[in-house]
Amino acid sequence: MTEDEVITLSKRMSRCLRHDPGRYGLALDAAGWVDLGELVRALRTDRASVLEVVERNNKRRFAVRGDRIRANQGHSVEVDLGLARAEPPLALFHGTNARALPDVLVEGLRPMSRHAVHLSTDLATATTVGARRGRPVVLEVDAARMHADGHAFSVSENGVWLVAAVPPGYLRQR
Repeated sequence: MTEDEVITLSKRMSRCLRHDPGRYGLALDAAGWVDLGELVRALRTDRASVLEVVERNNKRRFAVRGDRIRANQGHSVEVDLGLARAEPPLALFHGTNARALPDVLVEGLRPMSRHAVHLSTDLATATTVGARRGRPVVLEVDAARMHADGHAFSVSENGVWLVAAVPPGYLRQR
């Protein structure tokens, strides 16, 4: 598959596994898993192409266990990924765009249509994420202080840190 084909199929897989499985006639189980063969049929593609997307996706968005597949995080549909609480590193990072910054500095980071705020361990990833919708702005999250104050963190299979929200007092613009 070309890189463009991988990206296109990855976006379709994300829509199926994170946002709108019913549109494709799929039903995710409580943990977000679906039969790989059902996904292949729903997308009208082949198993090898789906597995290639899983393998080549640089963000490791998807997990395969036997004949089941799911998205690692980022769901707007109700799922319980079964992620254990984890102690975060001292600081985590979030990429946004310059247009969103004034609101974020007042309201903090909210999950919007997703289940959790996504945070990364490095500036480069946060910068890339922030650049998706304009001039990137990177925010540093005082994760150690949040954790000490009782905020629950977890980390997905692909290393994305998740938290329900980040109040503005824990944010610093980089």
